[in-house]
Amino acid sequence: MRNILKYLSFLIFSTSGILYSQTATLTGILKDTEGNLIENASIGIKEESKYSTFSNEKGEYKLTVPSNKTVTVIFNSINHNSISKSIFLKENELFTLSLTLKFKNELSSVEVTDTKGRAEEVIHIDPKNYFQLPSASGNIEDLIKTQLGVSSNNELSSGYSVRGGNFDENLVYVNDIEVYRPFLVRSGQQEGLSFANPSMVQNINFSAGGFEAKYGDKMSSVLDITYRKPLKFSGNASASLLGGNVQVEDVSANHLFAWSIGARYKTNTYLLNTLDTKGEYRPSALDVQSFVTMDVNPKLKIEFLGNIASNKYLVIPDSSKTNFGTVNNAMRLAIYFNGQESMDYQTFMAGVSATYKPRKDIKLKFISSAYRANEQEIYTIQGQYYIDQLQADLSQPNFGQVAYNKGIGTYIENGRNYLTANVYNLEHKGTKYLRNNGEWLWGAKYQVEQIQDKLSEWRMTDSAGFVTPYSPTSISLTDAYKTNINLPSQRLQGYTQVNQTLHLRDSSLFIFTAGARGNYWTVNQQLVVSPRITVAFKPNWKRDLLLKFSTGLYYQPPFYRELRGIDGTINKDVKAQKSMQYVLTADYNFHMWKRPFKLIMAGYYKDLTSVNPYEIDNVRIRYFANNNSIGYTTGADFRINGEFVKGVESWATMGIMKSYEYSTDNIYYEYFNKEGGQIVKGVTFDQVKKDSIKIDPRYIPRPNNQLITFGMFFQDYIPSLPWCKFNLNLQFGTGRPFGPPTHLRYQQILTMPPYRRVDAGFAFNILKETREFKRKNVFNHLKDMWVFVEVFNLLAIQNTVSYTWVQDVTGTKYAVPNYLTNRQLNLRLQIKF
Repeated sequence: MRNILKYLSFLIFSTSGILYSQTATLTGILKDTEGNLIENASIGIKEESKYSTFSNEKGEYKLTVPSNKTVTVIFNSINHNSISKSIFLKENELFTLSLTLKFKNELSSVEVTDTKGRAEEVIHIDPKNYFQLPSASGNIEDLIKTQLGVSSNNELSSGYSVRGGNFDENLVYVNDIEVYRPFLVRSGQQEGLSFANPSMVQNINFSAGGFEAKYGDKMSSVLDITYRKPLKFSGNASASLLGGNVQVEDVSANHLFAWSIGARYKTNTYLLNTLDTKGEYRPSALDVQSFVTMDVNPKLKIEFLGNIASNKYLVIPDSSKTNFGTVNNAMRLAIYFNGQESMDYQTFMAGVSATYKPRKDIKLKFISSAYRANEQEIYTIQGQYYIDQLQADLSQPNFGQVAYNKGIGTYIENGRNYLTANVYNLEHKGTKYLRNNGEWLWGAKYQVEQIQDKLSEWRMTDSAGFVTPYSPTSISLTDAYKTNINLPSQRLQGYTQVNQTLHLRDSSLFIFTAGARGNYWTVNQQLVVSPRITVAFKPNWKRDLLLKFSTGLYYQPPFYRELRGIDGTINKDVKAQKSMQYVLTADYNFHMWKRPFKLIMAGYYKDLTSVNPYEIDNVRIRYFANNNSIGYTTGADFRINGEFVKGVESWATMGIMKSYEYSTDNIYYEYFNKEGGQIVKGVTFDQVKKDSIKIDPRYIPRPNNQLITFGMFFQDYIPSLPWCKFNLNLQFGTGRPFGPPTHLRYQQILTMPPYRRVDAGFAFNILKETREFKRKNVFNHLKDMWVFVEVFNLLAIQNTVSYTWVQDVTGTKYAVPNYLTNRQLNLRLQIKF
């Protein structure tokens, strides 16, 4: 009898042990749409109520769930919509499911951060990191410049290059509305503020290539920004030596109506005073935006987004002194100016959208927007220049000073350019949620464009008493263009896309996205169709690894800028550029030092055809307005991000790339006289051609070719003083190609010095959000307060952005670098209320 009892006891405990082990663990973090952590939310299993838990003050939860069967997890919160998720976990599996819960009466669906989101060729960026970022431009694009595949060589500009493309190849959306860059801008200091207001941003998604068909027709990247819907009264303000901003938001008592308004002001005078060109700088940029939402009923939501921006730039240059050359051959270019430059860019944008959900499985969105840009640049600058040889002998008393003059000259630049752009569109987007974790997306867009462009500019150069190019009978001007263009057009776009997730027998996941989009433009009467597909596989391994492959045909139909050639005239026969892309990516989540990290490794190849060649001077892009080139871009990108310091996110990216193009337009001839000497116009005495050699340079570097790029954003703090933080923003890129201003692409194969810049910031949390509030204290109305001490260009490196070409008395031409800003200190105050 005793043995039987022992046997039964052993059987009972063994069985219970087996039953107990047949569980898995579900963890995650719950947040609301404002990014606030949700505390005391209940999480439980619908089928078995004994499995339940609550989220803590950090929004974190940990729930034990039955394994080897499908169960329904329900998330409940008093102030938020309840949601449920069906999951299937294997025994002892640890799965992370983090959710963003919408406030009750808010229409939008729940955003889930899980495997499905990782399967897209998109990086999710926390916009809160922007406020810790030392930024000279004050634009949210500075967060993008250190992301996967991105490079930039101008801290004053919001423009960036992605995997060899130029600024015009990047898509930017705000709340599903496409926004545009200025058309006439020539330099970074003229740009002012970009469209997106960082204080109003909730989500930032960025793709460096291989993006889905639902996004538009560009060849390089997508920046998808979503503004925050207010849930309560709050606001923020900041002020610095470069400007300031204020933003306020509120919601009605029934949470059906919400509004947010922000105003920004920026002036770069403080920074521009560090440039080599001295003078009176008067830049200013003002921007006012509003975002309004109204939940008409649980099925219908209406949104309005409006923007008014004015960017002005006035400079009255006085003089410039730039040292260049080598240690043994040091030279100086001194220029004394007369005249001024005046640029004025004004933009207006308004967009209305209505989102309607007739059923739980269908979402329909209708968008209408209007954009207008009024731009003008008026300048007349005379520069008298002196090319001097500096004393390079250390034994001489005048070492480093002017030894003798090598040439003098005068140039005059004149321009009266005006451009008005109007863009109106109507758009529809739809989503059908299918069974078994599937989605069907579709969309259509009709757009009307009206461009009025009046161009009048010229340049004259007098070198050593002779106007160049020399003519005995007339005064010759270089780069003399005069056009008056009115270009109306219409554009039709559409797409369809299917997303599907499959659960394999071994619990592995297979996710694919397939779609196509079409685009027709009335100017060149070209219809293009772009098929795109992404396949992702998450094997059932102990390590959290996801592999994905994306490929597709990416057309970029021309906009007005691509039609305008070097001489200012337009070519309406320019067709869409074409890029066949292949992207292979590995996405690996892991823990190091008991903290979460993510490593992304990507290899890519772009086969480019019908390429419209261009040249870049500072940030000004000038197209040759033809499709005579072909090319390729190939490389690899690496990104690691995580908590290098506990509790704060940092990241580092590195890229290796090669981008080349070929065109028969680059074939040229070298001519020789009867003596066998090469004929050089204006130099060789005997100009009679007796022989020639045909030269084909074959593939040459594209304007944004950079072999190696590296970017890093790092955050740190003192453990014993967590209110004191240190932030570092680092960018490095090997030199890009450049050449003389002859508009001959085969001559633009020289290499600039590398771009190296480090911006550092020290942040002090004067008023903490968790502090104890005292009675009758004016600071009780403030949520928190930060003081930032920022050092721009910490290493005081002179980075080159472009070149000025001058000529001495012997006819020798010199490329004199135009440097960017030097080291500068900035103070910034930031408050939330």
